[in-house]
Amino acid sequence: MPRRRVAILISGRGSNMASLIEAARSPDFPAEIALVLSNRPDAAGLERAKEAGIATLCIDHKAHPTREDFEKAMDDALKEHDIAFICLAGFMRVLTDWFVERWAGRMINIHPSLLPLFRGTHTHRRALEEGVLVHGCTVHFVVPELDAGPIIAQATVPVVPGDTEDTLAARVIVQEHMLYPQALRMVCDGTARLENGKVAFSRGWDAGGALRSPG
Repeated sequence: MPRRRVAILISGRGSNMASLIEAARSPDFPAEIALVLSNRPDAAGLERAKEAGIATLCIDHKAHPTREDFEKAMDDALKEHDIAFICLAGFMRVLTDWFVERWAGRMINIHPSLLPLFRGTHTHRRALEEGVLVHGCTVHFVVPELDAGPIIAQATVPVVPGDTEDTLAARVIVQEHMLYPQALRMVCDGTARLENGKVAFSRGWDAGGALRSPG
C-alpha cells in the first residue's frame, strides 16, 4: 500500500507535529508527512519542520480579507502538494463548514480532553473545576461542529491532589504525543475507518485493562 501524503496544520510550536514527524520516519508507517502548513509566519513549528527536512508553507490568515479566501488559498496549496490527509496540531483557526466538508473523512484533530467532555478551550482548568478524577486526550475526525467528530482514539491520565493546570497539561501532553501517531497509523492503514458517521475498527483489542483513580 502506498504511503498517504499528510499535511500537518499548525499555529505554534508544533509539539504534536514533532511526534507525527518522528513516527513517520519508520519505513512501515503508512503515511509520510509531506507538508507542514501554518497560518502564522512566526510559528516555531515551521523551523522545526524545516530542520526535519519537511516542506513548509505559511499562509497568513491576516493577509486574506475573509475566512473563505484564506481557506481557499489553503485548499489550493494542499492540492498543489497532492495531500491526501490532514492532521490538525494546534491549528488555532475555526474552520468553515465548506472546508470541513471538503475534507470530510480526511481530516483529524487531537483535543486535550476526554471528549465529549470539555469541548473548546481551557480544558485542564475546567477538568480541575469539575473535580473529575480522570482526564486525557482524544483524536477524532473533524466535523463542522467544534470538537464533536467521531472518536478514533483516547488516552487517560489520573487527576491527582494538588494538580494545577500546568501539571495536568504536562501529564496529558505526554499521552498526546503517543496517541496521535497511533491514531494516524490506524486511519491510514485501514484499522479505523469512517462508516456512516461513526468509526469502525477492523480488529478488537484487550478489554480487560482499566485505569482506576485513585489507584
